Amino acid sequence: MSESGKNRRDKAAAARDAAAAQERRRERTVRIIGAITVLVVVVGIIVVAVVARNSSSTDTVATPTADPNAAAPSGTFPSDDPLKYGVPVGAASADVPVLEIWEDFQCPACAAVEAANGQGIVDLANAGTVQLVWRTATFLDRVNDGGDPAIQNSSTRAGAAFGCAIDAGKTEEFHSTLFANQPVNEGEGFTDEQLLGFGSDIGLSGAELETYQQCVTDGTYLGWATNSGATFQENGHPGTPFALLNGQEVPTETLVDQAALEELIASVADGGSADSAASPAPSAS
Repeated sequence: MSESGKNRRDKAAAARDAAAAQERRRERTVRIIGAITVLVVVVGIIVVAVVARNSSSTDTVATPTADPNAAAPSGTFPSDDPLKYGVPVGAASADVPVLEIWEDFQCPACAAVEAANGQGIVDLANAGTVQLVWRTATFLDRVNDGGDPAIQNSSTRAGAAFGCAIDAGKTEEFHSTLFANQPVNEGEGFTDEQLLGFGSDIGLSGAELETYQQCVTDGTYLGWATNSGATFQENGHPGTPFALLNGQEVPTETLVDQAALEELIASVADGGSADSAASPAPSAS
């Protein structure tokens, strides 16, 4: 073997080792950046949630007067069901875990969860991996107490409009549209004009749009939204978003991490508990 040939092979081997090392560094950097991104999203949502819960405590909110006979949107859970007034999403079988997510449509932390992984959660429901139930809270209506009459009771009115969209077959579309158009500042609320306009935004037109808008104008499901809000308060939940998987609380950071959520659901489906499978929530202090 000539010296020059050996040198060429040594150089080629060294180049391959250098390239492999560089690729390992690149992959490690990608993983670190991915982890940091998830952490930033989680921390941001937790901070928003803490501020929202501190400024919007349910302790001083008068419990709305519930009427179990109030009209309810088609397909929602009846008043005698443990999931009463909840909105089922997807078509999962009864033998998969149930994921309940309590949300107030004025809640910034809820909008943050929706932006971070709302579609991922819906995808799991549509795939039949989990029974997803959206449950409407209205405790943030107190933020508007004494304020602009045009935006009074925004959470309840938004919940009622949600019911009208459910009847129109636009459950997922309205849910994402409402959060995407949430006012920047908590308590600014939604006007009736905005809620009526969302009908076009979710793809309704003609007679379907007229039916939706008449439903909103008439306040057809104000009672249903009030019932759901009263149930939230009766259950004593601390604030929103508040998620339960088969009755066990799910940390917010799990909701926004699709891989972690899938792992948790799989664990519960195999007989585990959400408490044991979920990682503890990081301290918000």
